[in-house]
Amino acid sequence: MWIADKWQDYKVLATGNGEKLEKWGPYTLLRPDPQVIWPGDISADKSLGLNAHYHRSSKGGGEWEFFDLPEKWTIDYHSLGLKFNLKPFSFKHTGLFPEQAANWEWFHKIIKDSGREKPKVLNLFAYTGGATLAAAKAGAFVTHVDASKGIISWAKENAVSSGLPDDTVRWLTDDCLKFVEREIRRGNKYDAIIMDPPSYGRGPKGEIWKMEENIFDLVSACDEILSDDPLFFLLNSYTTGLQPAVLSYILETAIGKNRNGNVTAGEIGLPIEENGLILPCGASGRVEF
Repeated sequence: MWIADKWQDYKVLATGNGEKLEKWGPYTLLRPDPQVIWPGDISADKSLGLNAHYHRSSKGGGEWEFFDLPEKWTIDYHSLGLKFNLKPFSFKHTGLFPEQAANWEWFHKIIKDSGREKPKVLNLFAYTGGATLAAAKAGAFVTHVDASKGIISWAKENAVSSGLPDDTVRWLTDDCLKFVEREIRRGNKYDAIIMDPPSYGRGPKGEIWKMEENIFDLVSACDEILSDDPLFFLLNSYTTGLQPAVLSYILETAIGKNRNGNVTAGEIGLPIEENGLILPCGASGRVEF
């Protein structure tokens, strides 16, 4: 398992009964987590010093209960000099997946150690830009693609807060598969590709994305826009059923068969301060060339 253990401004304090108690900078949040199937004495009582609690509904979705939480705040990822703007968002989210720091550290080192001047990195389903910022901080020029204009605006705020120059990122609102297909026709190439696709989503024009149905075709298409001397390929999954072995097979078949890349896959996780266990937070497949 790859563990995001370099955070100072974020901690999983405790887990139990389907929830996790987290510290996001100065604020404490209680949110549901489907991986937490073990019991634990975590109460939503204000005596815990909670700033907000996300209550999941038995009918699907849920809602935030706020005690003392600002509309917006920031935390730092000191290891790479990144700053993120956070806010309580739809379906329990805050605008950041802190477990992804394990991957940021991995490819940040690859980019730095490559000695290349501004290698081209493509970040698909790029969300609020955690991976974009980590790659750009390492010296890459990043093409950031997401279907939501609002999310891209949020990512731009993070880039400004992290002190990234304007000429380090190209921001695009687009359907990821259609964008890659156009890049193939245009003959554009990238030295590295990152993708963090949702289980289900829609493009800016209503295009439907289903992870299990579309991911292999997208990875295969991305092989055509990798440069002749690529650095890495990263595929993340939060989709139930797409375990590390499946990600490994996808990458071996779609990418590895054509190139001499080293394919690895594993779970990513966060340390739990209360008991020293690791909270599983999805899976990643990596190719290093």
